[in-house]
Amino acid sequence: MKVTKSFLFTLFTLIAFTNLHAQYTDVINSNRPVVSQSAFAVGAGVLQFETGLNLVNEEHTPLMYEVKGFGVDFAVRYGLFLERLELQLDGMYQNDTFTDNRSFIPQDSDRSNFKRFAIGAKYLIYDPYKNAEEENKPNLYSYWANRKFKWKNLIPAVAVYAGVNIDSKDNPYVAPDVEGISSRVLISTQNNFPGGWVLVMNFIKDRFGSDFYDFEYVITLTHSFNPQWAVFGEAQGLKGDFYADNIFRLGGAYLWNPNFQLDTAVAFNTKDTPSVLNITLGASYRFDWHVDKEIDNGTSAEDEAERQSNSKKNKRKKKNNNFDDDGDGGLKL
Repeated sequence: MKVTKSFLFTLFTLIAFTNLHAQYTDVINSNRPVVSQSAFAVGAGVLQFETGLNLVNEEHTPLMYEVKGFGVDFAVRYGLFLERLELQLDGMYQNDTFTDNRSFIPQDSDRSNFKRFAIGAKYLIYDPYKNAEEENKPNLYSYWANRKFKWKNLIPAVAVYAGVNIDSKDNPYVAPDVEGISSRVLISTQNNFPGGWVLVMNFIKDRFGSDFYDFEYVITLTHSFNPQWAVFGEAQGLKGDFYADNIFRLGGAYLWNPNFQLDTAVAFNTKDTPSVLNITLGASYRFDWHVDKEIDNGTSAEDEAERQSNSKKNKRKKKNNNFDDDGDGGLKL
């Protein structure tokens, strides 16, 4: 718990001493159907739901067991009072049948629990794209200048996440003796390349503070063909005392409207301890209550009142100056 508090303190310290820039986008910013998290928040005043149904199919050849069932993964994301900050609740619930094939008659056992249930917050600490519109204006005098490679595109946006896992007792999907609260931290980087390519990388330390902890990395490459369709490829590496694997995902997403996205993906690995083949169908929806905030120019309340008073006087003066006396008591423009 001390470690968790330390990371949360660091996160909110970064929030307090970093300048704010808008994270809100006109269309939904979903993490689905990938496992990685983007570096950007949903935006202040946005409540977003992301969920998917997973068909689970695993087979462990040396230990002679197989698992078949389904899982439901979910995430609730909310942009609080800062554009760069979002609160998260995410997890995955699985219900399956574990079949032990070591005996002549297979033994089945039904299982169900949360494979993951976490609460945390993500904050963007560096955004290289905050002035992108101004910096990427076309060069009217050079054809090649508009098409040359820009090294600044290699500088990613960077976000940090800090949260806690909540694991119940005797959970069949986590390591033995893991229960209660443990810490989860994540660093996310994101590069937005020209041509609709986006590269996201996550580095995760999970369940540290417990007897078993994991290290994960996730690399996701996404390509948008047009404003509605996008495809992705992903590699995920997990290393821990309880479970280690390399999982690959392929899939795509369709933007139904600015607030609603549909997606699908297939996940697989290249080993048999166990082999993994999962198919996912999912959706994301947001409630958009975002309001653009006025920029604070640093003036006091008295200065602002004086500025408004002077502004009204100038308007009246300007209005009076639009008319000239024609000498006969009449007014003309």
